[in-house]
Amino acid sequence: MEFLIRKMDANDKNEILSMMREFYSSDAVYTNGSDTIFESDFLNCINDNPYLEGYVFSSGIEILGYAMIAKSYSTEFGQPCVWFEDLYIKKEFRGKGIVPKFIEYIKQNYPENVYRLEVEDENTHALHVYNKLEFKKLPYKEMILF
Repeated sequence: MEFLIRKMDANDKNEILSMMREFYSSDAVYTNGSDTIFESDFLNCINDNPYLEGYVFSSGIEILGYAMIAKSYSTEFGQPCVWFEDLYIKKEFRGKGIVPKFIEYIKQNYPENVYRLEVEDENTHALHVYNKLEFKKLPYKEMILF
């Protein structure tokens, strides 16, 4: 399937926020998020935040999905790190090769990084895709404090 990968812009807001609501209410993520968080994330993607970037997958006519990456440094691996935060494809476009192409795009644009993501055990399709892309399961339990 042919599609474009481009940075998010202000014109994408309503559709991205709608997809974020669907993504965060699915089994793909642990938390449900909120409109306040979604709005903040979107604004940080389209502004000059050095840690967060937002991408849109587009047929040129319609948006097929979106992704967000967060940039950091991994002391464990001694190199910069790109976290695949949100990676959402509309149902009718899943299985069309968008995720592998996006991950390759990020690897080309951020070489010599370690690439990480979180995935819920219930998200079996995503687990299958990430395994095919040679992501390895880490034995960690994640904890949060906020």
